[in-house]
Amino acid sequence: MKDAGEIVVRLSDHREHRGRLIGSDAKTDVALLKIDGSNLPTIPFGDSDRLEVGEPVMAIGNPFGLEQTVTTGIVSAKERFIGAGPYDDFIQTDASVNPGNSGGPLIDARGALIGITTAIVSPNGGWSGIGFAMPVNLAKDVLAQLRARGKVTRGYLGVAVAPASPDVAKTASLEAGHGGAVVAEVVPGSPAASAGIKPADVITAFQQAPIEDPRGLTRRVATTPPGTRVTLEVARAGQRTTLTTTLGELRDQPSIAER
Repeated sequence: MKDAGEIVVRLSDHREHRGRLIGSDAKTDVALLKIDGSNLPTIPFGDSDRLEVGEPVMAIGNPFGLEQTVTTGIVSAKERFIGAGPYDDFIQTDASVNPGNSGGPLIDARGALIGITTAIVSPNGGWSGIGFAMPVNLAKDVLAQLRARGKVTRGYLGVAVAPASPDVAKTASLEAGHGGAVVAEVVPGSPAASAGIKPADVITAFQQAPIEDPRGLTRRVATTPPGTRVTLEVARAGQRTTLTTTLGELRDQPSIAER
């Protein structure tokens, strides 16, 4: 999409429209296009947070160039991590998904969009019963920013974090299921450094919301607007403390904390 000389949007009734790129977000692989026309079909957005494992879903796409192919399945799992990036939080489905489905809708039984097909797990490039879709609620946040300003801005804290080992969790007196995020590195001059965060600290809450793992911290920081004054609860040497700082804006630097 980024380097496309021309964008053509083809509808299910075979009408074609020239598309104009409003904005795109490389981290989630989402783009917003605009087309001019009348009587354009639309799909309602669902709420992916309310999905239940076992719920029936449909996937629509163009697998191997076969346009408007519809397959059915169920939600096999939620909140899957597949190593695609710091915002992994995928819906897993057994609806048949193949090359050419990427970017197509995942729809619930009420006809609402609940995901965007993203990836498959396959030893040979074909369907193996495991497909993944980005939750629509993540896409909603991205699209709102693309519509408003053509780009996505994310909060930046400036820490590298890792999961808490059982020994660290015990030392920090962490509750079961709330492992927190262990600080491995603090970027000098970052919001984290200004807050007084130190290596070996365990971040247990962000803006009063419990942090269960490093990915949880990454997502919460990223979805908080730059310039926001935030509070962090930290376990340090068996003691709990609350620190405050103002988030910066994440630039195009890979994995040091946008976390």
